Amino acid sequence: MARRDYYDVLGVPRSASEKDIRQAYRKLARQYHPDLNPNDKQAEAKFKEIGQAYEVLGEADKRKLYDRWGPDFEKIEQARKAGATTGAPGAGGSGPFTWNPGGTTFTSGGTGVDDDLLGGLFEQILGGVGRGTGRRGGPRANGEDYDHPVNLTLEEAFAGATRLIQITPVDGLPKTIEVKIPAGVADGQRVRIAGKGGPGRGGGQSGDLYLVVSVKPHQRFARDGDDLTVPVDVPLYTAVLGGEVLVPTLKGTRLALKIGPETQNGQRFRLAGQGMPRSDGTRGDLYAEMRLVVPTSLTERERTLFQELAALRAS
Repeated sequence: MARRDYYDVLGVPRSASEKDIRQAYRKLARQYHPDLNPNDKQAEAKFKEIGQAYEVLGEADKRKLYDRWGPDFEKIEQARKAGATTGAPGAGGSGPFTWNPGGTTFTSGGTGVDDDLLGGLFEQILGGVGRGTGRRGGPRANGEDYDHPVNLTLEEAFAGATRLIQITPVDGLPKTIEVKIPAGVADGQRVRIAGKGGPGRGGGQSGDLYLVVSVKPHQRFARDGDDLTVPVDVPLYTAVLGGEVLVPTLKGTRLALKIGPETQNGQRFRLAGQGMPRSDGTRGDLYAEMRLVVPTSLTERERTLFQELAALRAS
């Protein structure tokens, strides 16, 4: 079955800029990533197809060849890899040179094909092999950077986390690596794992892996930058007379907080240094927001006392 046009795969026109192609790839890769679509074979196949398309269109030299040769570019690329390992026929020679990738024959030094055109093509694909240079391998190029989505709970973002990430290069075998996500990461943040992206070529450096963090909303804690806010239930009597309440933390512990008499509903108390960790070793703050709890199931005596209190306040 013939492959779909790579531009159609990424949903971009043939005139798309490098930035447009990169943005389209990242959007689609995130949408169809296996981590976000578990047990979905169609999404997995789509993810691989997107990666194959970006491997070609995301690199200027490969994109030129693809635009020029279309589907034949894949055959040429396969022959290039084989030539880089075993040496192409005629490498280092000066006579006629014939190369037949997948049944398509090109001849150098003969008739029917423009030598300058073919020479330029060989220079890009083979790095000069077969044109009398004796050189093997393509030009030096750094590897591609990879984006990988990571979902965290707020507790994991607070304490830091470890994940096993599977990377599948377009032209390589899947590999699993362990990555550490630092404490304090925020939703939408990109964490760089140096040298864990695509392999370089011709001695070029490997690309980097970027973990794109998504932090799930918490049922109780709200985050604002490095600060946290948590509601704290306060009995009406404690709010009126003052006393002690227990404030939950993301560590799973509770901190004792003394509040004064006549504490109002919604009033906030700052617990310094109890918020999210920062990269410099400091931490944000935790705000305890009072939420008054009105007593229920009053006894007759309690109801009478409240009525007396209401009468005193009205007078």
